[in-house]
Amino acid sequence: MIEPLRPPSLYGDNPEAKREEIRHYFHTTFDTFESLYSLLKSDDAFFHRPEPLRHPHIFYFGHTAVFFINKLILSKIIDRRIDPKLESIFAVGVDEMSWDDLNEAHYDWPSVDATRVYRDNVREVVDALISSLPMELPITWESPWWVILMGIEHERIHIETSSVLIRQTDISLVQPAPDWSLCMQSGSAPANELLPVPGGKITIGKNRTDDYYGWDNEYGHHEADIPAFKASKYLVSNGEFMAFVEAGGYLTDRWWSEEGVAWRNFKQAKHPPFWLPSDGGYRYRALTEIIEMPLDWPVDVNYHEAKAFCSWLGEKTARKLRLPTEDEWVRLHEHCGVPDLPHWGEKAPANINLEHWASACSVKTFAHGDFHDVIGNVWQWTETPIYPFEGFGIHPVYDDFTTPTYDGRHNLIKGGSFISTGNEALASARYAFRRHFFQHAGFRYVESDYMEQIGSATYESDMQVSQYCEFGWGDTYFGVANYPETCARICIEATAGKRRGHALDIGCAIGRSTLELATAYEKVTGLDFSARFIGMAERMRTEGRIRYTIPTEGELVEYKEAVLPGSLAGVAERVDFWQADACNLKPIFSGYDLVFAGNLIDRLYDPAKFLKEITERINDGGMLILSSPYTWLEDFTPKEKWLGGFKKDGEPVTTLDGLRMHLEPAFRLVETRDIEFVIRETARKFQHSVAQMTIWEKR
Repeated sequence: MIEPLRPPSLYGDNPEAKREEIRHYFHTTFDTFESLYSLLKSDDAFFHRPEPLRHPHIFYFGHTAVFFINKLILSKIIDRRIDPKLESIFAVGVDEMSWDDLNEAHYDWPSVDATRVYRDNVREVVDALISSLPMELPITWESPWWVILMGIEHERIHIETSSVLIRQTDISLVQPAPDWSLCMQSGSAPANELLPVPGGKITIGKNRTDDYYGWDNEYGHHEADIPAFKASKYLVSNGEFMAFVEAGGYLTDRWWSEEGVAWRNFKQAKHPPFWLPSDGGYRYRALTEIIEMPLDWPVDVNYHEAKAFCSWLGEKTARKLRLPTEDEWVRLHEHCGVPDLPHWGEKAPANINLEHWASACSVKTFAHGDFHDVIGNVWQWTETPIYPFEGFGIHPVYDDFTTPTYDGRHNLIKGGSFISTGNEALASARYAFRRHFFQHAGFRYVESDYMEQIGSATYESDMQVSQYCEFGWGDTYFGVANYPETCARICIEATAGKRRGHALDIGCAIGRSTLELATAYEKVTGLDFSARFIGMAERMRTEGRIRYTIPTEGELVEYKEAVLPGSLAGVAERVDFWQADACNLKPIFSGYDLVFAGNLIDRLYDPAKFLKEITERINDGGMLILSSPYTWLEDFTPKEKWLGGFKKDGEPVTTLDGLRMHLEPAFRLVETRDIEFVIRETARKFQHSVAQMTIWEKR
């Protein structure tokens, strides 16, 4: 049987005992993740891609281990990679941004054996760190132990998401295992009913003294007064949902949102994803088995299906029914007095944390006051698009955990499922997915007039991102021209008469220079390490406008909107934006007629490695154009890896000297020039810098 995975407290009075507790937590998590993948029958199954929105299984098998190494390097806890190639291939997954957007042709996956060896090596590295890192309690955001816990909790998330993919895999490619046994009990679906939930004030959001590890979106403060409402006693069961299917629920547009109709028509959906038509009825796909339809188990659906059911049932019963908001779920949780960790006792009070079964169970099994399954069994869709609480902050080691989902298109799921472990099993957990996405998720419905008031995520407020939004798309100051626009114009001038096929803008930030280059190049790719920058660049490309705040003084801010110029809107389709590490690029990023790197070279952890590898990615006769103010800092680049700005044998070495050493004779230096730029910090504070641009032609 799988060992239950309960998270360790960040507090304690015995550092060495805490060290061993975290070691056990790490290895148990690693073991559980690998045990899950033993459900795949053969190595060939690892390369099966059951969901068009996701990579094949092999990616996720390697991804959680790579995550440890990449985050440990980023936080400077370690300084050496294990396998740079695998750490590039397995680095970044896909967000389910649309239902037909993943091109699998560019991936050269390693073997299962090679991935297992890599996982073993990572296990040794992390175990050694657990033995050697100084331990101070409590563990805080700033502690290296936070990064260790981050890697563990990240792998726990993938225990669940990988189990969904295994559940979607062709049954011939999977096999049951005793450690992953299903609930063997089912019966008729109960008659559902609406029960009252008294109103009350809710206050949610963690602070930095919380007992358990949390993700960035859980921190901050939110409160609301919730009026009395009614909620369904049970989660909607397969049997209850069957009536919707039999009433033509998947054929009647008026019960579906516009977005839901588009998804349903694209997928040709006629029933929930884990229902399999059979002899005029349906059977049920569990993790590794197909069984008779358990009518009293909760139905697994996406948001669109859940919302359509509410519309149908509301019309049928003449009630205003909908999915609950996050606030209402919190109020229901408090009203029912559902215990949270660490107050569960020997056994979880719900079908959660793998403490009962590796499947759902009857919606009648776990009572929480007058209601059932307030937590556990399956996640519960809400009407709430995820948003930041007041006081939200980004952890610098994982800046893209939540921020890409603050787009109004990712809805929160609450309560956890049978396989939700660790942080996922806490009441404070906030996970959000695109509305067409499938998880082990179902829903309950409510009758309520409550209008949720949530913080706006429309205006980007992160200081660094906002500065670059203004730098790229905002006003000019002191008569200094827009820097990324100027750099792109010079790039275009310098390549006159040359082939202009594919250009790369690496370190593209908010994407202004990338889009400007597209006015001359057939295709332009913009890469940046920051997912927040890439998110804003992609928003400008696709939506044609971005909104952000910039500080004026103290707590006062100015609200700004930038609109994509018409000249760039017409070429936006030529542009792609990707998150990437400039010093560890995937093989697909090659074959360029131009590479432009603006203000990048002095922010890389290994600039010489970047120059060596980028040389191989540029076509013969192609151009490499660099610009930088050469502000070398050990915060970004170890001093021994600076290209210039130091003395050697008593003589000064400039960055231009260093560039010549690394680029000649593969390149010919065509020209150097100085370019001014201004970055606004507040209404009365600006950075005025002068970058040197060097223009190189590959011989």
